[in-house]
Amino acid sequence: MDIRDLKIFLNLCETNHFGLTAKTMHLTPSTLSRLIQRLEESVGQALFIRDNRSVQMTEAGQQLKVFAKQVLSDYQQLQQNITQSSHQLIGELSLFCSVTAAYSHLPDILDKFRVLYPLVEIKLTTGDAADAVSKIQSNEADLAIAGRPKQLPSSVEFVKVGEIDMVLLIPRLRSTFSDKLHQKQPDWQHIPFILPEHGPSRHRIDQWFKHNKIHSPKIYATVAGHEAIVSMVALGCGVALLPKVVMENSPERIRERIIEWPSSLIEPFDIGICAQKRRLSEKVIAAFWQLAN
Repeated sequence: MDIRDLKIFLNLCETNHFGLTAKTMHLTPSTLSRLIQRLEESVGQALFIRDNRSVQMTEAGQQLKVFAKQVLSDYQQLQQNITQSSHQLIGELSLFCSVTAAYSHLPDILDKFRVLYPLVEIKLTTGDAADAVSKIQSNEADLAIAGRPKQLPSSVEFVKVGEIDMVLLIPRLRSTFSDKLHQKQPDWQHIPFILPEHGPSRHRIDQWFKHNKIHSPKIYATVAGHEAIVSMVALGCGVALLPKVVMENSPERIRERIIEWPSSLIEPFDIGICAQKRRLSEKVIAAFWQLAN
C-alpha cells in the first residue's frame, strides 16, 4: 500500500466508476482492478460492491477512505516540513465551489496563488453552492467558496470576499402565468416559483415570501444548483429569486430569454472562503487563506 495506490483508491471513491478512474489516473482497467484487489487483500475485506452498472463502497471501504485521506494529508505536511523555502510550497489543494463561483470569484485568488506556488496541485470540484460547508466538514474539500449560512458551524472559519445581490428572474417568453405577473400588483400567490433546495439563497427567498405575505407559494420545482434554475426560468417554467452573479455568468443565449424584475427588501448575503479551523495551520491551506484575506 503506497501513496499512489491511496490516491487512486480515493479517486475511485469519488467517481464510483472503474472506467473513469482508470482514464483519469492513466491506467488500464485491468491494472486498476489488480490494484484494488491488492488493497482488499491488505485489509482482508472487500472495499467495493461491484456489478455491471455501479460501484458502491463497503463499510471497510469507508474506513479505508478516512485512513487514506489522513495519510495523504500527513504526507503532504511532511513534504512541506522538509521544504525550506515557502516559494517551494508543494502538495495538493482541493477546492469546492459552484460553476458560477469558478468564473466569478475563484480566478482572481487562484491566479495569484498559482504565481506564488506553482508546485501546488489544484483539484477543483464544482457543485451546488449550498453544499459547500458540508463538503468542508466532511473533508471532501480543503477549502470552499460559499455563501455565509444563517448558522455557521463552530468548527468552520469563514473569510468574506464579497457580497451577493439577489434578483427576481422572470421568463421573457409568454407563459401561462404572464397575465398574473404583469399586473400592477402581481399575483405572487399563484405564480410558479423554482426554488433552490437550501442554503443562503433559500433563506432570503423564504424571507421575501414572508414579507410579501405569500403563505403557500406555488412551487414548480425545487432544484439543486442555481445554474439549472436559470435555464428553467428561460424555458418559461416559472420565476426565481437568485444571486445576480449567477445570471451575469449564464450563457448569453439564456440571458436573452430572461428579464430581471424589481425585487425590493431582499438583503444581499456574504460570500467567502471557508475551511475547518483545525486545518488552517496546514501550510498549503494557510497560504491560500492568507491570499483570500
